[in-house]
Amino acid sequence: MNGKKLLLVEDNKKVQTFNEELLTRQGFAVEMAMTLADARACLSRQTPDAIILDIGMPDGNGLDFLKELRQTSNVPVLMLTGYRENADVVKGFDSGCDDYLPKPYTFEVLHARLKRLLQRVEQVPETVRKGSLTLKLTPREAYVSGKNLLLTPKDFTLLQFFIQNENRLMNVEYVYENVWGQPMEGDSRALGNAISRLRRKLTGCGYTITADYGNGYVFERGEP
Repeated sequence: MNGKKLLLVEDNKKVQTFNEELLTRQGFAVEMAMTLADARACLSRQTPDAIILDIGMPDGNGLDFLKELRQTSNVPVLMLTGYRENADVVKGFDSGCDDYLPKPYTFEVLHARLKRLLQRVEQVPETVRKGSLTLKLTPREAYVSGKNLLLTPKDFTLLQFFIQNENRLMNVEYVYENVWGQPMEGDSRALGNAISRLRRKLTGCGYTITADYGNGYVFERGEP
């Protein structure tokens, strides 16, 4: 990951210094922001390859900042925060983060997740077309025959995951864990509702999400 640019958004100076020193040793070019205002100023100068973002910031909520960012940017974001309840993790992914690591953590785990996140992003083209469906990763928007589907961050991530796994039958637990970033724990309603919304919006594009009852879902050619 030599030369990759990172923006660390964290108000704890000790955590900032610790991560900055170790990530620099790994070959990253690191810029630090102690407030969300600082982060916005950094982003106005250049777009990093990835952002490591805390939630509890002195001048606002990191999740609100992330939602704002997702209106214009698909830059990979790894949440690094003391908010560790399941509901907090869900909010992070719903707001548009790509990975979520609760504190306390080890640097080895942070580094491994960051590397995998950057590798995954490098493998994905900026624009994907399937029939009359167009998926644009910057900004995170989806269109059918030129019409913006106005997807939520979570629905966009779910559609992107299905496209990346076209023609592959995946069970509900696997889809949920990869998109929501946590075990489903028996409640598939959020996934089912999201898929229903997507299937309606994909009408006429030449592709759909097919339910294979008892086995899972597959993104494939066809109509709902």
